[in-house]
Amino acid sequence: MIEIRHHYATVRGHRVFYREAGPADAPALVLLHGFPTSSRMFRRLIPELADRFRVIAPDHLGFGHSDTPPADTFRYTFDALTDITEELLAGLGVTSYAVYVQDYGAPIGWRLALRDPEAVTAVITQSGNAYEDGFVPEFWAPVWAYANAPGPETEPAVRTALDLDAIRWQYLHGVDRPELVDPDTWTADHRDVNRPGNDLIQLALVRDYATNRPLYPRLHAYFRKSRVPLLAVWGAEDLIFGPDGARAFARDLPDAEIHLVPGGGHFLLESHLESTVGRIRDFLTRTLPTVRP
Repeated sequence: MIEIRHHYATVRGHRVFYREAGPADAPALVLLHGFPTSSRMFRRLIPELADRFRVIAPDHLGFGHSDTPPADTFRYTFDALTDITEELLAGLGVTSYAVYVQDYGAPIGWRLALRDPEAVTAVITQSGNAYEDGFVPEFWAPVWAYANAPGPETEPAVRTALDLDAIRWQYLHGVDRPELVDPDTWTADHRDVNRPGNDLIQLALVRDYATNRPLYPRLHAYFRKSRVPLLAVWGAEDLIFGPDGARAFARDLPDAEIHLVPGGGHFLLESHLESTVGRIRDFLTRTLPTVRP
């Protein structure tokens, strides 16, 4: 039986929740969740990997069990969330790690890599976008409109992302076996992002998402220079970050391993965990510098 430990750390005066499992001396794997969820999205993946790896999965500020300082006292940007993650890892003594990124976790993971390229030993991206190719226009048009001109004309379209139906859609669209997706996922996410004041937190992050695109040229240069091992395992039916976003990694990382999972959507681990875990374990075992037997 794998024990998952549930911890809090104080980072810059804020309480940050994280899940941890596996031996302290094993290679580290940091799991970075997306919107609208938390480290809860990795609850079934962690036990599958913690026999060989030290797995750490934090909740970003404003999500899950981490603090949610009001948007008028904390400036919610992806730079700020990266600062918190960077200091959390330093406090845990983690100086070298593989990173698993999904959705919002990707711009945090990319910033970590750009700040300290030598620290990142491998990358797993699951609908963790890094290219213009990945943006599905129908989904992202309201986001760009709001980021470019926040106001009463553009805000309602992005506020709908906090509705229960919209969150349920994130979990179920494109999924060939929706009966495998636990309804607790979207129910819990809807509850969390609709806590008092959290709407303003989420709107701030939506506005800031546009700052990720200008980082892409630097990120692509990092890929080309570092040749970091990368696995893109992606729901082929994802209508948020489309499969072209997965294929695009091969432009800068010719050795990237790209797997599009038929019948998988944005939250691939909910419906296709078994087929995905094997690829992840195999990739990490082959690419990390030292792996426990």
